[in-house]
Amino acid sequence: MAARFLSKSSSGSSLLGALGTSLLGVGSVARQTTSNLTYSDIFFQQQRTFIQMGTKLKVVDNSGAKRVMCIQALKSKKGAKLGDIIIGSVKEAQPRGKVKKGDVVYGVVVRAAMQRGRCDGSHVRFDDNAVVLVNKQGEPIGTRVFGPVPHELRKKKHVKILALAEHIA
Repeated sequence: MAARFLSKSSSGSSLLGALGTSLLGVGSVARQTTSNLTYSDIFFQQQRTFIQMGTKLKVVDNSGAKRVMCIQALKSKKGAKLGDIIIGSVKEAQPRGKVKKGDVVYGVVVRAAMQRGRCDGSHVRFDDNAVVLVNKQGEPIGTRVFGPVPHELRKKKHVKILALAEHIA
């Protein structure tokens, strides 16, 4: 569970390290068409999108759910970003949890693989898509939140989730 911070003033170095250097000899056609972009930029561009209908997310609280599939992203037709509320269906759950498999729940996106810009010019993106389950009033169902949580949730009025988080990125 790592967050990647990028700055606009970076020199374009590869985030993948050895993988990026091993791809340099792939072919002359690839080098000609992507002269401005690094191979890590191409790799991340293909995978990073909004959280939309059908996206499976990891649940990072102790509500009892393990995986949730997004049914609908509220307040946006494109999809959900960090701090947005989604409606999801529980696909995997622990045996004695507060929520069961098949339940329709609300959740707040706390980690997204899509890159998000910050006001200081840096960018943040996470390795996975994760959600914290909440009720209709926006209060968390679980009592703990695992892993890093971005401080952008404060702007979206999800202060209770930040209070429960063990690490704020």
